[in-house]
Amino acid sequence: MAAVLCVGHAVQDFVFTVDSFPDTAEKHRASDFAALGGGPAATAAATIARLGGDALLAARVGDDRIADIIVAELEAYAVDCSMVKRFAKRRSSVSAVIVDAAGERLIMNYLDPDLESQPDWLPNELPDNIGAVLADTRWPEGALHALTLARGRGVPGVLDADVPVPKDGSLVRAATHVAFSARGLADYCGNDDPLDALQAVAETTEAWCCVTLGREGTLYLSGGKAQYTKAFTVPVVDTLGAGDVWHGAFALALAERMHIDDAMTFAAAAAALKVANGKGRAGTPSRQAVDKFLQQNNTEKRA
Repeated sequence: MAAVLCVGHAVQDFVFTVDSFPDTAEKHRASDFAALGGGPAATAAATIARLGGDALLAARVGDDRIADIIVAELEAYAVDCSMVKRFAKRRSSVSAVIVDAAGERLIMNYLDPDLESQPDWLPNELPDNIGAVLADTRWPEGALHALTLARGRGVPGVLDADVPVPKDGSLVRAATHVAFSARGLADYCGNDDPLDALQAVAETTEAWCCVTLGREGTLYLSGGKAQYTKAFTVPVVDTLGAGDVWHGAFALALAERMHIDDAMTFAAAAAALKVANGKGRAGTPSRQAVDKFLQQNNTEKRA
């Protein structure tokens, strides 16, 4: 069974469903509510476990009740939380999430600025079974440490490059694979044209680079030329966590030594099913569901 170390953000989401986003500063009523785990690295770890991989999460939380809830839910997904560190007198991260009738979401997140940032409590070698590392940008110091270890081991080190990506380029250079969000790429490069921005990034790093564009699919470079992996068309229930599911599935596929094109297609299928299922992280599909979806959509694996 392939194993992935995920490093970064673990959050408790409070999700409110509305017909449309509020545009006035007054009390509004939600049509539905759910309390769900969130955070890029944490949701990616849950995805990896759902898809049949071994997931190990390294993250920072406080010493509060929210931390208990975050860890308990992840452990229920069979995520190994032995590297989730609780910091005394600190608060765990929480988000208020508003989802509209079209499935789009607005997120207001709080991350305690006094959480210890130095990763000196993380091991200086990857566990023997780790076949890939996935790091988000919410904890840059931890991400740099883990991605550097991945390069040293010779295993894929995937950067989930959403806002904010450090402008010094340290994480982009440390990773072997960089998967930007459209917003993350534009912010990092100061360029709203995805292809121009991606080509500019490619000149600064040896990493394989792509940018996920939602329903437009994934843009990547092959031999310096633009290539696309399509997104699957599904009914949208909610997009909450879809990018995190994509990254988790992609990292697992690389740990399983899939061809890069197959890895992107596998990730796209997992994200599509999450969008169609809704329910935030709870809508993450099983491996059986993803494999069946790929068969139904007549995808073929590369050698």
